[in-house]
Amino acid sequence: MLLEPLFAHAKASPDEIAIHDDAGDHTWRQLAGRVVALSRLIGTTTHQPRVGLLLPAGAGFVTSFYATLLTGKTVVPINFLLGDREVAHVIADSGIDAVITIGQLGARLAADGQLKIIDLAALAAATSSAPATAAPAEPAPAGTGKPDAPALPAPRADDVAVLMYTSGTAGLPKGVILTHQNLHADVTAAIAHARLEGQHRFLGIVPLFHSTGLLATMLAPIQLGALAVYIARFSPVATLNVIRSYKLSVLVAVPSMYGALVRLKDAGPQDFAHVYACISGGEPLSPTIAKAWLDRFHVPIYEGYGLTETIGPIAFNYPAAYRAGSVGTLIPTAQIRFIDDTGKSADAQAGGEIELKGPMIMRGYHNRAEETAAALTTDGYFKTGDLGRLDADGYLYITGRKKDLVIVAGEKVTPREVEDVLMRHPAIADAAVVGRPDPSRGEAVAAFVIFKEGQTAKPEELKTFCRDQGLTSFKIPRDIIIETELPRSPTGKVLKRVLAEKARAHQG
Repeated sequence: MLLEPLFAHAKASPDEIAIHDDAGDHTWRQLAGRVVALSRLIGTTTHQPRVGLLLPAGAGFVTSFYATLLTGKTVVPINFLLGDREVAHVIADSGIDAVITIGQLGARLAADGQLKIIDLAALAAATSSAPATAAPAEPAPAGTGKPDAPALPAPRADDVAVLMYTSGTAGLPKGVILTHQNLHADVTAAIAHARLEGQHRFLGIVPLFHSTGLLATMLAPIQLGALAVYIARFSPVATLNVIRSYKLSVLVAVPSMYGALVRLKDAGPQDFAHVYACISGGEPLSPTIAKAWLDRFHVPIYEGYGLTETIGPIAFNYPAAYRAGSVGTLIPTAQIRFIDDTGKSADAQAGGEIELKGPMIMRGYHNRAEETAAALTTDGYFKTGDLGRLDADGYLYITGRKKDLVIVAGEKVTPREVEDVLMRHPAIADAAVVGRPDPSRGEAVAAFVIFKEGQTAKPEELKTFCRDQGLTSFKIPRDIIIETELPRSPTGKVLKRVLAEKARAHQG
């Protein structure tokens, strides 16, 4: 289901480059051989059903992912940007006793004497033919030069392939149970939806411990037999260089990365003339970044929508079907409905809380039966907690998070609407809106803003700007708090709960 494409490409095109990363090129033959070699080592290292991966994006992660599946075990990607407390929680909650890692990333695990560490750097050093970030060297090829596929496990559709932990924006990370069917169904539908083909070349700068990175820049190119170019640590200059050098055609990034790229002084439309699609996910795409990108490079950013619980994109724009401001249309096999404040079905164009159904929806949350029951309906829909609506042509618009709604004297304010207005101001580089308690109206709108370098504006000027832009009076921020940066999770999402606490303190 997931392993077959890798070995099929290794047999059909053994000497073609499958991956380029910070260590160099890796052919399909090398990748498949290392998967087999590492799977044997995993099998002798742990008898537990799950294996942790604490690795940057690159051939090492890809090798370790497929080697773990080849043993019939479940992959537990660990976000190496998390703090020690969160990493320890993921290890304990998942029940893993072995982690595949590399160098300094593994050093932080050394204090845990119970963990079995497979260090890819140490393995590579012990084998002269393996690059520094790869797995052990592959077995010598047979006479034809085309490696034979090993005996592959035959997992059931509902067997667990990945236990992926959320970024912990609302507390400690929680494990999302994703089956072989979840991953296969979503990547297959996403490829068909976007009309992706094997000749496309993928940019991998979103970490592979993130659902967007895993599906869009690993599972998709492996299934297609396409080249993936990984950068372990995002750098705007390095990213532009590989886009130029490899003529990459599918770029997948979070909005802040696009924002950094569009600010590069020597970048121009010629650098993106060969690009098929620039796809954005992970957090809402600012209209300011979208416009700046289009104006400068003459290609749009195609915004998408997905969650860890859907293992990546469940709706997104693509070249043949694009509507600015939306997150596109649903991928094949996905279903959607909207629920109003009373818990009843709402008209799709009126909108409400988004509920999703399909073969890509998670099985549940690991060790959290109550949260699983609360998130999944009896008829199989997943309650996303996001608010949105469909237009008459089926394009989905995300209007906010249900829990982030600000209720001002009974009137609802979606933070995203206010943020979008603030971002139109020429002095503002970033903005985030939350609610804070108000004794007379229940809640009031509070905005946190970051100014562009060398620019500024007084809070009263910004309030006047919001009014001039047509915001209703109760939506205009009561408090505008100037910051130098916004608190973010390791995956880049703004931590609204931290800002809500700051807003209450500012009020006091």
